[in-house]
Amino acid sequence: MSASLPQPPAVRPAIVAAAALGVIALVGSCSVANTQPPAAKSSALRVVLPQEPPTLEPCESSLTSTGVVVRSNITEPLLERDPSTGELSPLLATEWKRTSDTEWTFTLRQGVTFQDGAPLTAQDAAFSIDRAVNSKLGCNVDGYVFGDDPLTVKAVDDKTLTVASKEPDPILPLRLSFIEIVPKSTSTTEKVRQPVGTGPYKIDKWDAGLKLTLGRNQKYWGKAPSFQTVEYQWRDEGTVRAAMVTSGEADLALGIGPTDGAGDLGVTYPNNETTALRLTGEEAPLNDIRVRQAINYALDKDSLTKSLLNGVGTPAGQLVPPGVVGHDKGIQPWPYDLAKAKSLVAEAKADGVPVDKEILLLARNAQFPRVSETAEVLQEQLTQAGLKVKLRMVDTSTHLQYQLRPFVKDAGPVAVLVMHGNQAGDAAFTVGQYMGTEGAQSVMGDKTLDKMIDEANGKQGQERQDAFAEVLRYQNDKVVQFAHIAHMRGIIALSRKVAYTPNAATSDEMRLADIKPAG
Repeated sequence: MSASLPQPPAVRPAIVAAAALGVIALVGSCSVANTQPPAAKSSALRVVLPQEPPTLEPCESSLTSTGVVVRSNITEPLLERDPSTGELSPLLATEWKRTSDTEWTFTLRQGVTFQDGAPLTAQDAAFSIDRAVNSKLGCNVDGYVFGDDPLTVKAVDDKTLTVASKEPDPILPLRLSFIEIVPKSTSTTEKVRQPVGTGPYKIDKWDAGLKLTLGRNQKYWGKAPSFQTVEYQWRDEGTVRAAMVTSGEADLALGIGPTDGAGDLGVTYPNNETTALRLTGEEAPLNDIRVRQAINYALDKDSLTKSLLNGVGTPAGQLVPPGVVGHDKGIQPWPYDLAKAKSLVAEAKADGVPVDKEILLLARNAQFPRVSETAEVLQEQLTQAGLKVKLRMVDTSTHLQYQLRPFVKDAGPVAVLVMHGNQAGDAAFTVGQYMGTEGAQSVMGDKTLDKMIDEANGKQGQERQDAFAEVLRYQNDKVVQFAHIAHMRGIIALSRKVAYTPNAATSDEMRLADIKPAG
């Protein structure tokens, strides 16, 4: 390991509970004042991100770098999840109820218009679901949330919508909360870069590579947000982002590390993110389970989390974090045992496995604080186990080509450093996409595991918890597609001029309406 590091600066703990899956309300309603507030003390909110959004396409909003800007800001879903409790609340739909084993009926809010002036109808909602789930666009939300399973969607009239799944799905409303609603005039043949939605902000100007500016939506159906405009900039280095806040150049910065210099302007929060290496299984040496097991034994997670993450991560033994349905408290992180790792590699080599074939270790710039140093340590630890590893740091667009289907062809054996967030509070949003044979981010297949996942998806209550826990144990024992590293916590830098309490969804869905001038 590296030499001792400087002590982390003091940070302010956020007063917020970790997200957990709450009871899904079957019927809900609310009224929201349709009035503009007095002008904010500062007309512009200045936010600095770790990276520029690759797109603002709403059906890609389950991607962190897109969703943090789009979700509930530019576009909105039918229902909104409370990040602290996991419960659903009305948004573009005011009521929802289960009308058969496979069908749910939604009543849409009246008087809502899109930013282009067109009224919101059930036809728009049906179109948005069809476009995201049933089309050939290849939307990330399809594989991530629905596992590529089609839905039957029907606009009964202008305010009533029915959505049916192929099999009974007790959490279908929760899944639908990931679909952002767009007008039916939106392209169905290509993804859009700058969408039209119903949210409190609209896109004013996007200077690619420089700045993205949102303006208050004067047609917004609900309570107007505090700030007239929001200016997003992006900087790769966490120290630079922190300095922009401490110097007064920005009001809020995401993805801050404990040693980036935010000082007492740093605010910690649970973000439900888990880091891991996702290992391909098609080519040697990673197609041998002993080599994948060796990688797990070779990672010194305790030292990684203490010296590099400075306490904002805890060693992980599964991809589902605590507080999420399916998390198994009985699963412990793989122990660090370099001798065992070397023994497994040697055993595989003796059986003819070409363990000296180069493995590509792929990590994304600005993925999390000190990611490049972390990736270098991972490379060194795998090398010590007897493997040949080449490290490559890449930008978001390149990383996604390896992380999402269709994967890069003829890439050879690859270990991709992933950071998965489960803000929905249910393991269904993890195991299908990351472990199923057809999962959007899964590179292995196991028929037994597929069956276990399908059965778990149809269960409720304690049976659901137990079934998903069994899925996670089977992955660790029989498949070993992952070498888990850490359950993470996040840090933002927050100016004293701004009042905001980050929550488990902040990294993926920072709701601008929740941010207000201080005082």
